[in-house]
Amino acid sequence: MRKSIFMCCKKLTLVKFLFSFLFLIASTTAMLAQDAAEGETLFKNNCAACHASTDEVLVGPGLKGISERRPIEWIVKWVHNPQAVIASGDKYANDLYNKFNKAAMTPYPNFSEAQIKGIIAYIDASNAAPAAPAAGAAPAAGAAAPAAQSSGGMMEVLLVGLLIIMVIVLIALLSIVNSLSKLSKAAEADPSKSFFERVSENAKSLAANSAVKTGIIVLVLLLGGKATIDAAYGVGIHQGYAPEQPIKFSHKLHAGQYQINCNYCHTGVYEGKGANVPSANICMNCHNAIKRESPEIQKIYKALEKDEPIQWVRVHNLPDLAYFNHSQHTNVGGLECKNCHGEIEKMEVVEQRSSLTMGWCIDCHRQTDVNAKGNAYYDKLVEVHNKDSKTPLKVQNIGGLECSKCHY
Repeated sequence: MRKSIFMCCKKLTLVKFLFSFLFLIASTTAMLAQDAAEGETLFKNNCAACHASTDEVLVGPGLKGISERRPIEWIVKWVHNPQAVIASGDKYANDLYNKFNKAAMTPYPNFSEAQIKGIIAYIDASNAAPAAPAAGAAPAAGAAAPAAQSSGGMMEVLLVGLLIIMVIVLIALLSIVNSLSKLSKAAEADPSKSFFERVSENAKSLAANSAVKTGIIVLVLLLGGKATIDAAYGVGIHQGYAPEQPIKFSHKLHAGQYQINCNYCHTGVYEGKGANVPSANICMNCHNAIKRESPEIQKIYKALEKDEPIQWVRVHNLPDLAYFNHSQHTNVGGLECKNCHGEIEKMEVVEQRSSLTMGWCIDCHRQTDVNAKGNAYYDKLVEVHNKDSKTPLKVQNIGGLECSKCHY
């Protein structure tokens, strides 16, 4: 009797330990996934214009491995006030400052340490993930637009995978504990049977166990439900969409190598609601003399001869229910094209880099400071805001989250 009670206590203690250990792993993984997801939003809205999450150098250095190069305390001080770190005589900061032609980094004093750690977690996670396809790589012919990837999608997949593994391990360990207990009892009851015969009998009984079957069915239903919800959220989102155009126009050549301003072709980008698709006449400003013999340029000549517009395929397409004004963002807000469209100057074939979802826009409005410098329209708003808040004036503070701003 005492032996049986002792065995039961040992099994209960082991089960409680396993549950506690697995819960700790799940909680830690979930917290890291959430930090990286929030860090991705902060990085894309505030850092991506000057820094790449890889080792690629843009306006500033690539941030791959930053957590290994500098301690977190230094990174927090640098993000909050880079000029103060430089003025303190820090060798690393001064070397960096001089290397990039003394270009001052924008300080972010309103970022908390947790937010900065989230950005670093995103950078580390993105570099740990498989490499993404090269920018501008044309999709396979006839391929449908890839499904949208939600913020922190890679971390979500990792989290789900770990949870599945933990559930399987838990079931396996409980089964082993149960089987060993039964084998022990069977050996005492019938010592004539061999060890392998008893193992075989226990395996059959486990396969017929209704609790195990129910657990597997529930797990499959949960995973299927999550996959269905994820697919539903991805309807109408075309992140990564890169259609084949009627004329193979290279933004990498024109905007990158020749540094032609976006406004030259997309004439409404700073002044109108839409950026405008360039007409063939704009192309002919150069190509009436340059590369006339090119087969792609000849397509422009044929369109002009027939007096027909070139049938460009729209890449970035918002639904009719959403209002978006280019000039309000590029002219008044001072945003660069790459804030929404990615590094167009590096794309051979233009693709939709951002999700363009409502949540994506709202996150930007929550994180972006109002560009009030030199604009007297905002003077009174900034004055009123500063009386009640120590944080910079955000777009959300001037009605950037009101439904009627975008849905009229």
